[in-house]
Amino acid sequence: MTKNVKGTPIVKGLGFDSFGLGANACTVDIDEEQDKILRIRPFHFDEHQTPEELNAWRIEARGKTFEPGFKTLISPLSLCYKKRVYSKNRIPYPMKRVDWDPEGERHPETRGTSGYERISWDEAAQIVASEIKRMHDEYSPEAILCEIDGHGETKVVHAAHGCITQLLDLCGGFTLQARQPDSWEGWYWGAKHVWGMDPLGQQNQQNNVIKDISEHGDAVLFWGCDPETTPLGWGGYMASRLCYWFTELGIKQIHISPDVNYTNAVHADKWIPVLPNTDAALQLAIAYTWIKEGTYDAAYLDTHAVGFENFRHYVMGGEDGVPKTPKWAEAICGVPSYTIKALARYWAAHAVSIAHCNGGSFIRSCFAHEPARLEVALLGMQGVGKPGANQFKFMEWTLFGIPTLDPLPPSVHIPSLGAAYRGYVTGTKASFIPKTMIPEAIMNPPVQWYGHIAAGFPREDQFDGPYTFPPEGGSRIHMVWSDSPCWETCWNGGFKMQDALRHESIECVVVQHPWMENDTLFADIILPSNTKFETEDIGTDCDSGQWNVVFYERQAIQPIGESKSDKEVVAEVARALEQYGGIYEGMLDKYLGGKTDDEWIKVGFETSGVPEDLTFEEFKEKQYYAFPTREDWKDIPAGIRQFHDDPERHPLRTPSGKLEYYSTTLSHYFPDDRERGPIPHWVDEGAGHQERQYLERGRKYPFLLVSNHPHFRVHAQHDDVTWFREIETCKVTGPDGYKYEPVWVNPIDAGKLGLSTGDVVKVYNERGAVLGGVIVTERIMPGAVYQDHGARCDTIVLGEGGLDRGGANNLIAPTATTSKNAHGEVTSGFLVNIEKVDVLALAAQYPEAFGRDYDPGCGLVATARVVDEGEGE
Repeated sequence: MTKNVKGTPIVKGLGFDSFGLGANACTVDIDEEQDKILRIRPFHFDEHQTPEELNAWRIEARGKTFEPGFKTLISPLSLCYKKRVYSKNRIPYPMKRVDWDPEGERHPETRGTSGYERISWDEAAQIVASEIKRMHDEYSPEAILCEIDGHGETKVVHAAHGCITQLLDLCGGFTLQARQPDSWEGWYWGAKHVWGMDPLGQQNQQNNVIKDISEHGDAVLFWGCDPETTPLGWGGYMASRLCYWFTELGIKQIHISPDVNYTNAVHADKWIPVLPNTDAALQLAIAYTWIKEGTYDAAYLDTHAVGFENFRHYVMGGEDGVPKTPKWAEAICGVPSYTIKALARYWAAHAVSIAHCNGGSFIRSCFAHEPARLEVALLGMQGVGKPGANQFKFMEWTLFGIPTLDPLPPSVHIPSLGAAYRGYVTGTKASFIPKTMIPEAIMNPPVQWYGHIAAGFPREDQFDGPYTFPPEGGSRIHMVWSDSPCWETCWNGGFKMQDALRHESIECVVVQHPWMENDTLFADIILPSNTKFETEDIGTDCDSGQWNVVFYERQAIQPIGESKSDKEVVAEVARALEQYGGIYEGMLDKYLGGKTDDEWIKVGFETSGVPEDLTFEEFKEKQYYAFPTREDWKDIPAGIRQFHDDPERHPLRTPSGKLEYYSTTLSHYFPDDRERGPIPHWVDEGAGHQERQYLERGRKYPFLLVSNHPHFRVHAQHDDVTWFREIETCKVTGPDGYKYEPVWVNPIDAGKLGLSTGDVVKVYNERGAVLGGVIVTERIMPGAVYQDHGARCDTIVLGEGGLDRGGANNLIAPTATTSKNAHGEVTSGFLVNIEKVDVLALAAQYPEAFGRDYDPGCGLVATARVVDEGEGE
């Protein structure tokens, strides 16, 4: 038999947003004879459909043409993924913590330090089933916390997140860890109250905005925005191509951020460095300049806004006696007053849009609702919706299946696979806790909050409540079952979460995951799930900006080790539950929904919106169907042009239908909230936060930390990819050979601190410390230090006040939420100090932590905590 050198091509979706949403499509070449992934390469839209059939779109502006291309603009995060599949960090088989005995001593205090022993699937499933039954008998269903949200592989039938809820809902309920609006916190809690843009608070009408900017725009403000980084885990390089397109057209790209990020370094015409989490001061000074010089659109505000006089009164100092002048802002945000004036004057004289990619200090810090509100206030002062002036995004272009979110020419249909999705359900009998409040809910119940705290709920939901956990007469949390074990490295106050997972009230922690990382090391039972290469599924690509696609995903390789898909993992527990009868009788078939995997795939195909004359067999043979571009796409009004032209006929979703510079609903529901009042303000400090450099705490912790979406990861994913770790800027090799997470330090600050590139430092505050490797660079402004979030935890000392070697800086983020009545995460723009450390001395002090099984090519390996490999099944 002649060996196929090229390999058999299989289509897969390698986006990492999870929840069965759009994923970056690619082609995987498989050596089926040797059961190996050979390579991953771009997917071609025109393999079975012609450009004419796809109605290939073109944007023509200023004598130039932009076209989408016919292959996915796939990112390195997808191209490298076979290294993740074959990582030494893969969990090889089910395991139990050695000093956790479900029939005896459970030792919650040693979670995070204990070793593990190999057990069989039958034993693992039996233990989990018996713990569920015991929770139901001794407490109530809400005693089981389901942590099933977060980013990850995008799967549908074998959903990466949420299969647990499918089972527990059938068993009587559970407590849901509510999905925060984590990438949209400030807009969700703030901007919605100015312009009512549901579901996220960002502009939800973006149709033809790119065409509009191409024809009419003078500049785009990239406000804390990095299209060369953040979209790569979702839709690939279309965002990057658009930046090159703007340059080709002569549209200025102005970057406002503390760092020269990867887009700024390549595309920026101007960089305005601003200290993290001080954007609100800069914005207020811009508003002051426009008001003082009479360069804002007063006529527009008269017809399109309410409450502007209240806002004007505050900006000019009428409320507190402090005019928000550029000089006032300079002392706070670090932007010279002359630069503020120049920016304000340029903006007032040109058609300017604002671009975002989510995340960063602008939107994920304390009081982040204020810069989000002020951004909309500034856009309104310059007639938002006029030609060339909108807010738009470089990613998430079909989020929630909303067609108006796509700023590029849209396809005729956004395919949905919801009918086949076997993951996340909100639960018919579920209670819930905001994700940011989980540690407090575990260790110090009851906790109370307003709203459902979940991305997608309308503005009015923020006033619903208050909600309390535990509910009256209900149980506190006693068991945690997670398929997204990265809380400590992805959310605020990670060291406190480590304490929560070791709290005496938590009797059982179950984690299912492909890799031995982060929260997995706190599990009592570890269930090895597998990657999408090891399953058959169906998927979509709706975020490429090219065409929307639905594709059939053949199984590429056999499961590695004893791993099973998340759906199959939960099925093992469902089968074990049946022995108890009663409500558990017939549980396996109920959980599986009475269908095989192939039948569920067919359900997805039939309900996705594909043409009626396309058969399931033909679809599986061709492996994809791409939806053509809408014929009338050029006729769709750009952005919020209709509101601009006729606000009465096309109102916003605010109580008044207009821009609200004074929110009557915030004033009514939260009249005593000084951190999120009815008018956008500069907030110095609050009950939970003192994160300003000029306040008392700033003298002890003088630097503001920038913690962005990582360039070489998707949140906590990909940190073990060997190819990335070979790149000099991905990790810094310390004198002990360990690959440390980089910390950017400005040369001015490095000189004062005696730091050089390659030094190892601890970044710390009273909540604890994380280590990092120094890169001295002018790509970060003085007074700020930069370290990406999402690094794998390698904790030396657990809990609050602890120390982490891996550089997972969310461990030292504030435990308090965004503000009093806004329960968002705070994971960037907070105060820290830094100092050089002697890692060899630390190694002598903590020999166990520094002696764990470690490979510089991928970091900690799975065997680092395995003490008994057993016999297997």
